[in-house]
Amino acid sequence: MRVLLICGDHWHPGQILADGTAPLAEMGFQFDVMAEADEYKHGMLADYPVVLLSKDGESNWKTDAVQKEFINYVENGGGLLAVHSGVVAGRETEALDRLIGCRFTNHPDASPVTVQPLKPHPVTEGVELFCEVDEHYRLEIISPDIDILMASYSSECICPAAYVRTQKKGRVCVLTPGHNLSVWLNPQFQKTLANALNWCAKA
Repeated sequence: MRVLLICGDHWHPGQILADGTAPLAEMGFQFDVMAEADEYKHGMLADYPVVLLSKDGESNWKTDAVQKEFINYVENGGGLLAVHSGVVAGRETEALDRLIGCRFTNHPDASPVTVQPLKPHPVTEGVELFCEVDEHYRLEIISPDIDILMASYSSECICPAAYVRTQKKGRVCVLTPGHNLSVWLNPQFQKTLANALNWCAKA
């Protein structure tokens, strides 16, 4: 399965995402990496059954036109997997934030974070509890129809770690772990990623 991987921002180097998704090639995933905002080309989403977004909106690359493309892409059957910094909003990203279903608010200093599946779902199939040092993202939930599938626990708080929602013909999944490469390479997170990509793509 071809996946468009949109990644790389000030706090989250794209190389971490490239290295973190590389093992998924053994599961049949091929990632086309867009690591710079100026590499975005209008119409490119349509070439992929699923997009993995792990790039914040602070460089203002998520223009009104780009946000509309994401919404049209999902509503016409595309899949969107937003991971970690993919839920960090820009100054004017309300439309895309509502599609994703949340926006990042803050996180404490990196610390051990435990991620636990909460219910049976294709995204959590075969995934077991795991713990890694990570940024523990807190979210503002802005779409009321999210279905929370996994929780994350630290000494600071309990937060959603994974949820899904649908919009018209398309599917959206959010995973909040993912600051450090060790998280991406954790076998349980790898399973979650593969499951989420397949679910979003209706594979």
